[in-house]
Amino acid sequence: MINILATTPGVENGAQIDSLALANEIAQNTAATAEGGSISIWQLCFGGGAFSVVLMCLLLALFFVMVFIFVDRFIAIRKATDIDRNFMNRIRDYISEGNISAAVDLCRRTNSPIARMVEKGIERIGRPMSDIQNAIENVANVEVAKLEASLPWLSSIAGGAPMIGFLGTVVGMVQVFMNMSADGSGVIELSQLSEGMFVAMITTVGGLVVGIPAYFAYNYLVARIEKLIFRMEATTIAFMDILNQPVQK
Repeated sequence: MINILATTPGVENGAQIDSLALANEIAQNTAATAEGGSISIWQLCFGGGAFSVVLMCLLLALFFVMVFIFVDRFIAIRKATDIDRNFMNRIRDYISEGNISAAVDLCRRTNSPIARMVEKGIERIGRPMSDIQNAIENVANVEVAKLEASLPWLSSIAGGAPMIGFLGTVVGMVQVFMNMSADGSGVIELSQLSEGMFVAMITTVGGLVVGIPAYFAYNYLVARIEKLIFRMEATTIAFMDILNQPVQK
């Protein structure tokens, strides 16, 4: 049997030459990078062309919005849950003694959703119990809505940032194939791949860097709000039990 490669030495030699040329080019680029020093964060994030800069600026803006929303909601929820443990005991004592004005004054001096709920219930004392409970629940719904403000934006950032990064990935790969097809020589060079691959990778990383913290931040805040809602429900039950107790004279 005749060895085809032996009869056509140009094929094997040509393949070896192309492989050596590609290896030399990679080595030269690596050496140039080492000689030029390490790449800065700014060059890494904004060195992939105009479209990459637009996407990275958008992701950077979303990152700052995410941080602002998280800090703002975290402080608001923390203030809402910061209430004296003896608050309901003092309310019980005032109502049992018939000192309604002191109970209302205590609620107004306590800046929290639970205090505003109890204040609304105290103001409705004398009406049917169902009316009092409905008034408390309405205040609770308003307070929870205030605490949940801006959370939809945080959820949108958690889902949208990786999609923006994926858009950069797709555009980068399209750019790679466009550069390859525009050359027409059939020889793939690193310069044809580097820019498009850089756009694809850096935008993907940027989208994940913004989206992952936003996802965990959203779920953390939602868990804190749910915990506060459970406490508000327990307070409502405790307040209704206080009203069912006989007033001391």
